[in-house]
Parts: sequence; structure tokens; C-alpha cells
Amino acid sequence: MTIKDMLALRHMSMYALSKLSRVPMTTINDLCNGKTKIEKCSGETLYKLAAALKVPMEDLLRDAMMPRSSFDVYKSNVCHRVKDMGDLDFIIDTLNSNQIRILFDRKWYAECFYLLAMLDYLSRENDLPLCSEYNDIRAMKLATPLLPMSVQISDAITNSHHREEQSYRDAIPEFMRFNIVESEVRNVV
Repeated sequence: MTIKDMLALRHMSMYALSKLSRVPMTTINDLCNGKTKIEKCSGETLYKLAAALKVPMEDLLRDAMMPRSSFDVYKSNVCHRVKDMGDLDFIIDTLNSNQIRILFDRKWYAECFYLLAMLDYLSRENDLPLCSEYNDIRAMKLATPLLPMSVQISDAITNSHHREEQSYRDAIPEFMRFNIVESEVRNVV
């Protein structure tokens, strides 16, 4: 979670954080607007910010140090979380964590759209209303369709488009809304 996210959760302004932490307003502004990277801050600055936000210093650095995995690994992890947690607990956890907005703000659109599609799919499957908090994101989609890597490899090896065509026919509507071709989210091992 970024400093900007932490401020929003606490309903705290950048100015208030500056006064509380004694970190210059320009530094906080640069951190919140992406002009300065948090991992470039001094230990003293990190300490002051963490103390003012009442979080461990590691929390300030977690997002910056978290490497981005491949999209197929991300999809697999989400599907395993659904299987392990169950639909309702997954929905509640996803909404409480604000992970969709965090991914969107990071510009990790494929991951953001996949998680939102999963949320919408599970909501439909469980006869639950959609959370309106993400309607702005629902109005967007990837510029080009994103097919599973296994489909791309299979069709490349066989020099055909058979699996791709089948994937489009079997695609789950909530995922296709975002131009993500996904047909199986339940059958994970």
C-alpha cells in the first residue's frame, strides 16, 4: 500500500502528515505523486513517516519491493485463493483489502481487471449484487485480448487457432468484459 493509499484510509491530508512527521511537504507530495520513489528515502524519513502513520517501516516499502509475477502465475494464485477461502470469504477479503484499486493505481491493469472479473463472477454465481465502488474500472478493458499462455503455446506448436477459438467460445462473460479470455477458474490443482 502506498503512502497515498494510507493517507486515504486514514482520511489524512498530505499537509497533516507533513506536520505530524516533520517531513517536508514537498517530499510527501513527491512521494504521493510518484515523482520520488519511497525506496530512495533515507532511513530517517522512512522512520518519521512510519511513526506518523503508525505502521512498520516495512509496510512503507512493501509495494516498492514486491516484484511483479507473470500474469499466468497471478491468475493461478487468485484461483487458488478462491478455492482455499471459499467464494464468500474471498469476496469479503478482496473488498476489504481494496486490492483492486491498489492494482489499478499501480497501472497493473491485467491483474486489476482479472481480480475485478473474479469478484463479479463470484458475485453472480452466489446471487450477490455487484459492488458499485469499481464501476469506473468496469467501464475499461485491455486494448487487446489476453489469452492464457497455454492456449498461445498450444496453437503455436500445432500451427492452428483451434484452442484460441475454443477459448473464446468458452470464455466467462465477466472476464471477457475486460478482454481477458478465461474459461476455467474452478478446476485448480
